[in-house]
Amino acid sequence: MQKKDLGLLVLILAVGAVVAIINPRFLSPINIANTANLIGLFGLFSIAEAFVIVTAGIDLSIGSLIALLGVLFVDMIVNLGVPWPIALVIVIVLGAVLGAAHGFLVTRMGLQPFVVTLCGLLIYRGAARFFTEDATAGFTFGVSFPMLEWLISGRTLGIPHSVIAFLIAAVIAWVVLHRSVYGRHLFAIGKNEQAARYSGINTGRAIVIAYVICAGLTAVSAVFFALYTRSISPASHGNFYELYGIAAAVLGGFSLRGGEGSVIGVVLGVILLQMLQNLVNLLGIPSSLNFAVMGTVILVGVLADQQYSRYRERRRSAKSLEAAGIAGE
Repeated sequence: MQKKDLGLLVLILAVGAVVAIINPRFLSPINIANTANLIGLFGLFSIAEAFVIVTAGIDLSIGSLIALLGVLFVDMIVNLGVPWPIALVIVIVLGAVLGAAHGFLVTRMGLQPFVVTLCGLLIYRGAARFFTEDATAGFTFGVSFPMLEWLISGRTLGIPHSVIAFLIAAVIAWVVLHRSVYGRHLFAIGKNEQAARYSGINTGRAIVIAYVICAGLTAVSAVFFALYTRSISPASHGNFYELYGIAAAVLGGFSLRGGEGSVIGVVLGVILLQMLQNLVNLLGIPSSLNFAVMGTVILVGVLADQQYSRYRERRRSAKSLEAAGIAGE
């Protein structure tokens, strides 16, 4: 665990202690279960966002993609009669295809990730609204698809399945990013893409795969959210979710400049964000301030990352000067 992760863990414990003292309901089983479920739901696409940010990219289309894939999934299983396992596979494959399109536009067409995914944000949201004619898509809880609803929204030993899915995704992401050759390639690309290319890394392919992973995992998240909300209003479903993903990644140490980050940090970042959201609710703070909290968290995270990077640069420079002085003697 990195120093940043330890600091974030201490902050989580401190915030949790303060909230519990102010409002004992924070530690109630119902509140803990509900918060844990939200941590799992938001954690899935936060990990997805981290795969792109580590390459010095960004994905602003996550919320709109969750809306589009959610309404498509519901329409397939409710109106078209497609068996839900097949519909699930179709949604994940479609997400991966859209992710590949993002990666192609970034690597082959030379477009900025911000521009590509911003266009995706607008296109997917518009497509979702057009597809449903701005109507709400949904189905009855616990009646239509009991097996699917238990698998996605149920609990095992009291643990929500969204949390289990989040932990599985986190473990796989940790292995891929921190213990695989591909993960080292992504960090190298984020540090210096040109240097990574000269060292023999197929940077284009690695970046495309990162966007495919991001969109594919977002597709899984879309299904979880569809089963969680039971209904999808395409105009608002998933709004600003990309901000949650970016904030969690930044809090987890993923620099927006690329080349840095920890999956454990993202997990802790998601926990902290949901604890803050829970704090807002328990203290009766207007929900309209949620976005103000999010913006403040992102700002503080970026400032902390910048100051930490400058501190590391100063230490590195001091060590280099010291080594040069010793060599001169």
